[in-house]
Amino acid sequence: MLKWAELIEREALALTVLGVRDNGTEFSMAFKAEAGSAAATIRYYGEAIDKLYGEIAPTADTHLGLIHREPVGVVGAIVPWNFPLMIGAWKLGPAIAAGNSVVLKPAETASLSLLRLAELALEAGLPKGVLNVVTGRGQVAGEALALSMDVDVLVFTGSGGVGRRLLEYSARSNLKRVYLELGGKSPSIVFDDAKDIAQAAKVTVNGMFRNSGQVCVACTRLLVQRGVHDEFVAELAKQAAALKVGDPLDQTSQIGAINSLRQLEQSLGFVETAQKEGASLYRGGNRILEETGGYYMEPTIFTGVGATDTLAQKEVFGPVLAVTPFEDEAEAVAIANGTEYGLSSGVWTSDLSRAHRMIRAVRAGVVHVNTYGGSDLTVPLGGVRQSGNGHDKSLHAFDKYLDLKTAWIQL
Repeated sequence: MLKWAELIEREALALTVLGVRDNGTEFSMAFKAEAGSAAATIRYYGEAIDKLYGEIAPTADTHLGLIHREPVGVVGAIVPWNFPLMIGAWKLGPAIAAGNSVVLKPAETASLSLLRLAELALEAGLPKGVLNVVTGRGQVAGEALALSMDVDVLVFTGSGGVGRRLLEYSARSNLKRVYLELGGKSPSIVFDDAKDIAQAAKVTVNGMFRNSGQVCVACTRLLVQRGVHDEFVAELAKQAAALKVGDPLDQTSQIGAINSLRQLEQSLGFVETAQKEGASLYRGGNRILEETGGYYMEPTIFTGVGATDTLAQKEVFGPVLAVTPFEDEAEAVAIANGTEYGLSSGVWTSDLSRAHRMIRAVRAGVVHVNTYGGSDLTVPLGGVRQSGNGHDKSLHAFDKYLDLKTAWIQL
């Protein structure tokens, strides 16, 4: 695995270009977030292999209780198109390090970089058959993988609708364990005592609009206390307007293309719906650069979005931000927790006590304080409620890929 990580680093440029051609992520982000992240992840779990060991239970003197950790067997992994290398490595690293074989199905619109990743695994010495990449449409290849009686654990990152079908397929087959990361509608909450409005706005813009908002943890709901609402939104719009949208292979582009025409039309549909429901279009809202043949959209900001509006409740997976004002901490918590999701969140405040209260009160797998995004491999990523179950990243990711076996020995 350490050799595999070296080879990924050696081919980081080529891998990044393959991915960008598939999914449109801006190169300036993808080089680090895709190939760079994949190499770091494979290395992390390779170095963790000799840190996995069993336990001795505190039993009575007449018996010895040993707790073994064993690989589950065959892991099926279905990964999305937005960050195939990064998310693929989050699945492959701990699954293979734990001693399992993996059948990986990439998204049909973003397979190239993962196919090359598998070739590099063979070159690094991974035995044939340990990692298998099967391309195809979800309704065919994905369904077959989920219904297979030979797959012991299924891991998936993607939409809630597909996640539900995978649970059904588990019930129809061998009751394989299914771990799901199903996206979110993540709130970033700005209190009027936030220390640096300009910095908070800059981080929010990046946390929302990079990769054209096609990020599961993107802070797609911005909750701003009324005392700083107008100032913050004006600063946010200024910084969003300064972002360069363009050819994802142009290293000066800060936002690349949307993955597909279908995804672009979905985002534009949310713009239309938000306007019908009474939200105010503060900036953006349009397709741009249509003459290039690519699928580009302006960073878009809506204000006056009601907590129950469609734009505040449904995942867009595009560059459309919903801004909602709030009066006090209690209202902020109620709005933040007022969706079916619970993946990520953010809190901006200079009050340490408030920060800790919000960490406890906001129902999400991740709560950022005075930042947004960028957590490393040492901490887990996972959601609650309809954002899914199980965790990627950190040593906790091994829990999905290991079974516990008890040995109870008469002395």
